[in-house]
Amino acid sequence: MELTLNLNSRLQPTHRHHLEDALQEILEKEKLGEVTGGGTLQNPETGEIMSCDIEITLYGNSRESLDRLVEIVNNTGLPKGSALICSEPEIRIEVGTLEGLAYYGNRTELPDEVYQTCDINYVIEQMIEAMEGIGTLYSFMERNEWTALYFYGTSFAKMKQKIEPFIASYPLCQKCRIEQIA
Repeated sequence: MELTLNLNSRLQPTHRHHLEDALQEILEKEKLGEVTGGGTLQNPETGEIMSCDIEITLYGNSRESLDRLVEIVNNTGLPKGSALICSEPEIRIEVGTLEGLAYYGNRTELPDEVYQTCDINYVIEQMIEAMEGIGTLYSFMERNEWTALYFYGTSFAKMKQKIEPFIASYPLCQKCRIEQIA
C-alpha cells in the first residue's frame, strides 16, 4: 500500500530527513514497510515552507498494519492537521497531536546596535529552556526580512505564555510576531 504522510509541519528538508530516518528505522525493525521519498511545499510568494510529505510503502494492506502505522506516526510527535493519505484504496486518516508556534524575528526594522549586540542563538536557547516539558524547536527559516523559529508542543497557549517574559525583555525580539501554525 502506497501512502503519503502529509505533515502540517514547517520543516526544512534536512529536518524532514531526520523524521524520515526515524520512521524508516521503526518500519524496518517491525518489518512493516519503508520510507520511499519525501518533499517540501513552499509558499511561492514568500518562500516559507508550508508543509511536507513523506512517502511510505506499507507492506501488505491489512487493517492491522495500517493501524500500527497510525500508532507509530502519532508517537513521533506530529502536529495536528497532519494526515496519512492513500489513493488506492481511498483513505485519509488524521494524525498528529501537537500544536505549533511560529516566532518571526524582525531582521530589518531594529536599530543596527541591536543586531550587532544580540544573538538569535541566545533567543533559541532561552525559548527552548522556557518551553521545557511543553514544546521544542523543530525547524527554522531565514529570509531577508525575518527569521522564523518553528516550535511544536502540547499547547500553543502555554508555549506562548512561557516565552512572553523573555520576548518582552530581549531587544532582538522587538517587533517580532507570533502565530499559531498547528
